[in-house]
Amino acid sequence: MLKKITFLLAAVLFLSISLPAQKLKKADREIVENLQTHVGFLADDKLEGRRPGTEGEKMAMEYIKNAFAKYGLQPKGPDGSWFQEFDIYDGKFPSPSTHFIINDHDLKLYDEYFPLSFSANIGGKAVVALVLQEQDVPWFFDIHQLIEKNSHNPHFDIYSAIRDMAKDASERGATALVFYNSRNGEDPVKYEKNDRSETSPIPVFYIRNNAASKYLKDEAAMLDIKFKTDIRPKHRKGHNVVGYLDNKAEHTIILGAHFDHLGYGEDNNSRDTLKQIHNGADDNASGTAALLELARQLSKSKSKAYNYLFIAFSAEELGLFGSKHYADNPTVDLDKVSYMVNMDMVGRLDNNNGLTIGGFGTSPAWAQIIPQLKTGKDFNIKYDSSGTGPSDHTSFYRKNLPVLFFFTGLHEDYHKTTDDAHKINYTGQAKIVKMILELIEATYSMPKLAFTPTAERQTTTSARFSVGLGLMPDYTFNGTGVRADGVSSGRAAEKAGMKAGDILIKIGNFNTNTLEEYMQALSKFRKGDKTKIVFKRGEETLEAEVEF
Repeated sequence: MLKKITFLLAAVLFLSISLPAQKLKKADREIVENLQTHVGFLADDKLEGRRPGTEGEKMAMEYIKNAFAKYGLQPKGPDGSWFQEFDIYDGKFPSPSTHFIINDHDLKLYDEYFPLSFSANIGGKAVVALVLQEQDVPWFFDIHQLIEKNSHNPHFDIYSAIRDMAKDASERGATALVFYNSRNGEDPVKYEKNDRSETSPIPVFYIRNNAASKYLKDEAAMLDIKFKTDIRPKHRKGHNVVGYLDNKAEHTIILGAHFDHLGYGEDNNSRDTLKQIHNGADDNASGTAALLELARQLSKSKSKAYNYLFIAFSAEELGLFGSKHYADNPTVDLDKVSYMVNMDMVGRLDNNNGLTIGGFGTSPAWAQIIPQLKTGKDFNIKYDSSGTGPSDHTSFYRKNLPVLFFFTGLHEDYHKTTDDAHKINYTGQAKIVKMILELIEATYSMPKLAFTPTAERQTTTSARFSVGLGLMPDYTFNGTGVRADGVSSGRAAEKAGMKAGDILIKIGNFNTNTLEEYMQALSKFRKGDKTKIVFKRGEETLEAEVEF
């Protein structure tokens, strides 16, 4: 019975997707069917969410490579490969040699304790009293008092407080600082693998509530402590898939889409709490499917006006890692590239969202071409002039290339486990493919498009802010601070003397150890406010006034 019900549901689902396609012309129906096939494979459970560095990413890579080869493309990765490998910084983790022992009880890492990720890698032992803070021994601190004191302070950051206390404790002679919470309930401190703040001068530990209630309940007791921290960076590999259609033309068009997604949500970028497979049908199997269909169509084109470089990027969800790596390590001459087209989330076309085209201001040619496209009449188009944003076209805009970004909008399933293949509007997706084909054809007589710089757009963050520095962050930087990948002309950062490669470490009284801290800091200021910024240029630390 279960098999029969499953079969009937599948039949209904197939018909619900296929019926609109039956009204299309044969060539258009073929596009729809190809898109269904590609999204169906990439968003299948067996790929486990296509997280970079996993077997699911590898399966997707092979599928894309095989499609590129089938359509007559040549491999255009390094050394004649289809794949371009790059490094992904995955945070800092305690090695197995890390330990914390109380009275011969070897606490379980993460379950009962953890070192803070900015801890110094030092070992030691001592016999200490819980409430005494003497020189040359570890100090213990009951954190609930600090939390209660700041319960009504909206600007209180417990991690900043811990870092400051560790520095102070070290200066006063402590060999380690051990935090715990004597109140039951949720632990107020978590292990943050992506914390990029400067290394503490001493080890810093947190004893979780379940362990503190066992071993730290008697304040008068003497504790025999043995500890060691050995925190190391962890890396994994991502892979772009790169194919080339060589028409022996003078100039090249780059067409791109990211194929990675969230896996089981391990990187804390899911909007769901359950650790289940995130299939990412719209984000971004839809864009990848469009990329593959464009490869098929352009490989059949009789026009030789351009060469075409097709790139399926990985690790976009982690911060544009794949596209930035390609833009910094191109396998074609970027000076010979006319423009770049990026497709990210093009599978949910509807009357409410319509079609957003970003990068409209990056070349004067777009205003001449796009409003005249016949296929454009089928869309409710919203234009965004900016060449930057939270997707892969940003990496090429920063190389002074005109870009376009095709996007059908956010929806309830964004970054959730419910972003599945049966929710894709394949007919709408096919119309976008046809529009891009018409767009490319319209540029045949414009071999090298002029580039125009545009305003910077906000990237994804929990903070909301109304001012900016005009700093273009390097999302792949894993050191302390926010490194400038570029600086917008005429904006506050440039007026303060910042240049590409500088590392911002402070805005006013707010540290900017991470990109999120940078965004949070900006949210504290309003237009017209003045403050100081601190940034590093090589070994030199500089300070300057800025006005927002």
